[in-house]
Amino acid sequence: MSLDSFPEAIRDDVRRARRLEYWNIGWTISIIIVMGLAMGGSQTMKTAWVEDTLGLVPPIAFLIALRIEAKSHNTLFPFGFDRAQGLAFLIAAVALAGVGAMLLWDAASTLIAQEHAMVGSIRILGRDIWLGWIMIAAQLYSIIPPFIIGRMELPLAERLQDEVLHTDAKMNKANWMTGVAGLGGVIGLGMGWWWADSLAAALISIDIIRDGWRALHIASAELVDGLPRKLGGTEADPDAVALAERLERAHPGGKARVRDTGRYMRAEVVGADPQAPLDIAALWPGDPDRCWRLAQISFVPRGGIGPIMVTRAGVSPSAPSRPEPSRSTG
Repeated sequence: MSLDSFPEAIRDDVRRARRLEYWNIGWTISIIIVMGLAMGGSQTMKTAWVEDTLGLVPPIAFLIALRIEAKSHNTLFPFGFDRAQGLAFLIAAVALAGVGAMLLWDAASTLIAQEHAMVGSIRILGRDIWLGWIMIAAQLYSIIPPFIIGRMELPLAERLQDEVLHTDAKMNKANWMTGVAGLGGVIGLGMGWWWADSLAAALISIDIIRDGWRALHIASAELVDGLPRKLGGTEADPDAVALAERLERAHPGGKARVRDTGRYMRAEVVGADPQAPLDIAALWPGDPDRCWRLAQISFVPRGGIGPIMVTRAGVSPSAPSRPEPSRSTG
């Protein structure tokens, strides 16, 4: 996959993120296998196993979206594929919220019915070993990889402004926290507390639903051309707000609107003519190293002659294409 369509400032980070997600998938598959073999009749282990399986969705969605985003615009997709990341984010959010709701119902039903989970023994080398010890060992193994990978993903997600990668980092955090809660559930069963197992599963599922709902809120706002949100949050991105204010000050009488298209922002100024020459990189109000996020500014002049698009490549009549050099920071 060629990375030439990405801004030069983030190409190295894109490579690192792609490589990290392949490692993430590999480690997650190994955890799924170990947890599946040790699951037994524990509700907590079942919930943790389903969440670990669900953890494959964000890295796979990220890798697919990255490949699609790198494609050049064509006749059928004249605006390019910047929003592939937003679509992948929506898919991950739906999976997160849906599975969380299913797990909460399962755990709540078990608590209401007062079903007592049984953790038996297994015979190894002529000795009877409580299966709970194997569950505890599996839970400990499931904690380490997501803890490390999640901490590595967060700074990359922030530099790339990638919601899918950020969701994956949060998912990894939820996975290792699930492992910790799962330890409590299995130990509780060993102490005769039948409710500890299902209660731990319910608490885990509530956290999953909360993350999924927040992700759905953010993904929906982006796909309906809402004001860009802060990474991982539902509040407005300060850079987007400052950009709109700066554009309106620079073009009196014009009304500025800023929208999200994946990791990039696109702005439109209605009722104003573009200044010539216009350096859109200089209009970026935030960190200069992140000016690549502003991919395009469109103007709808007062005369009504049709919109004019301004990118880093220069000024042209309205055209839906995405000039590849327009994001270069050089």
